[in-house]
Amino acid sequence: MILEMKVPSPGESIKEVEIATWLVKDGDYVEKDQAIAEVDSDKATLELPAEASGIITLKAEEGDAVAVGAVVCLIDTSATKPSGDAPKAEAKTEAPKAEEKKVEAPKAAPVAEKTYATQAPSPAARKILDEKNIQPSDIVGTGKGGRITKDDAVNAVPSMGTPTGGNRGSERTKLSMLRRKVAERLVSAKNETAMLTTFNQVDMTAIYDLRAEYKDAFKEKHGLGLGFMSFFTKAVTRALQLYPDVNSMIDGQEKISYDFCDISVAVSGPKGLMVPVMRNAETLSFRGVEAEIKRLAIRARDGQITVDEMTGGTFTISNGGVFGSMLSTPIINPPQSGILGMHNVVERAIVRNGQIVIAPVMYVALSYDHRIIDGRESVGFLVAVKEALENPIEHLMGGNAKKALEL
Repeated sequence: MILEMKVPSPGESIKEVEIATWLVKDGDYVEKDQAIAEVDSDKATLELPAEASGIITLKAEEGDAVAVGAVVCLIDTSATKPSGDAPKAEAKTEAPKAEEKKVEAPKAAPVAEKTYATQAPSPAARKILDEKNIQPSDIVGTGKGGRITKDDAVNAVPSMGTPTGGNRGSERTKLSMLRRKVAERLVSAKNETAMLTTFNQVDMTAIYDLRAEYKDAFKEKHGLGLGFMSFFTKAVTRALQLYPDVNSMIDGQEKISYDFCDISVAVSGPKGLMVPVMRNAETLSFRGVEAEIKRLAIRARDGQITVDEMTGGTFTISNGGVFGSMLSTPIINPPQSGILGMHNVVERAIVRNGQIVIAPVMYVALSYDHRIIDGRESVGFLVAVKEALENPIEHLMGGNAKKALEL
């Protein structure tokens, strides 16, 4: 029996996927539920498991875009699993035949092919090359007789200059569907929102002191590190409740406001930027936030994140500080209206109680959609985040750090 394997739907809004990698070869024997391919959608990379055991015949190439429901391979379920130690069939040998004389027919005289002086481009190609300021002598024509076609001109790129030695290799690779979708969404956010960014700085002394005092006990009790993200997530959910417009989004001519905080966390995965979501983050404890971030980060790193885990989100936190970023302007993750950018912590001179002191300082940035969030709300939101981080015991821990950390 031949089983047709079709592309399953990774999500309601996804109509097409791309074959990223075949994990098996044409003619291989596969077991039921064995991962046979990795497919890229515009939201995540997913594994495609075999629906039955048998000999597989591939019907799509790596890099092909295929519609959901299309057949990508066939599995012959009647085939038996080959034995690993089965003896190979001996090659049959034949006695050499007497050499036969071959009489070749006289070859026809070759037809002269029309050639073009100096790879002369077609008129359409000439116009394109002139616009690009590219010389025809720099292009290898693919047309008849070496003529430069319009496609050659369209695909031509300007010279990189006269080489002076050293390696000058280059490589052209196709962007994954996920990376193309990320690029599309980023451009869309820039073009379709009235994005502004406001900045502030945070004295991280109180958080450093709390982590120094409780991180070992927290690790021993919960098996988790006490990082910055739990403090920032708690500070953000508090500020979102104080300034609900930042937790809203535009849908046509309407504004949608949420009474919950689904926090998207931007993480870097092997396939590019991933933004998994912490659901109802306002209800999570410090331990709960750290556990959920660890779980999502591991799944993103291992390429196991699902579309559902990346769908939704009412606000995003992006931590460029882990890569050493001092200051940046994060781009909104549409259709959300705001994103908080974290950065690296550097010892700086600040004024505290009228005295110049050295303190660990982080610059923070809030990018927001000015169509729905006014300056008062944006600045007030960022100030609320700042005051919660600079006085976490009062604003985030209810006055009792040990109880908040469940120690």
